[in-house]
Amino acid sequence: MATIVSTLFIALDGVAEVDPAWHFPYFDERMGAGVGGDYEDVDVLVLGRVTYDSFAGAWPEREAAGGEDAGFAARLGDVRKVVATRGDADLGWRNAERTADVVAAVRALRDDADLGTVLVAGSLSVVRQLLDAGLLDELRLYVHPVAAGSGERLWDDGPVRPLRLVSSEAYPTGVLRLVYAPSELPGTAGYDDAKEHLPAS
Repeated sequence: MATIVSTLFIALDGVAEVDPAWHFPYFDERMGAGVGGDYEDVDVLVLGRVTYDSFAGAWPEREAAGGEDAGFAARLGDVRKVVATRGDADLGWRNAERTADVVAAVRALRDDADLGTVLVAGSLSVVRQLLDAGLLDELRLYVHPVAAGSGERLWDDGPVRPLRLVSSEAYPTGVLRLVYAPSELPGTAGYDDAKEHLPAS
């Protein structure tokens, strides 16, 4: 069974629609290493259409340019990419395939014994759908020490979503890399249960 992993850059106020103005000032060697680790040994990349268009509009040109980011660009080009889209236009990048039902597609990927890691990069709508379907195994958040103020947020007005902290790492820039797994609330306690833990005076 494959592991389904999401990786997101996110601000303190929950905005995960990345604005270069607040993201790139924090992208240092440590974050680069973390992101590189996220993409290691990935068998399939799952992308929403907006994120895919952003990737496809940049990385093939960077690969062709042969700069210092060409190696990572080539890795993205070589990996199998499943794109959530209802359109039928040419996706225009090698190893890209479309799906109109991303939940069904990810469920099939998860059940494929030949796959190890399936990575969902960005793609907030896809992440929400996978959380709702119980298909997401890890949520990796790069929490930037900034309030973005505007932009699409990861968490909407949906249900309570308990998470279990798997690991945490603080970067010198103040960015936190937090890895969570879906979980359950640690009980059904109310105030009467909690008040015994209040300071005595």
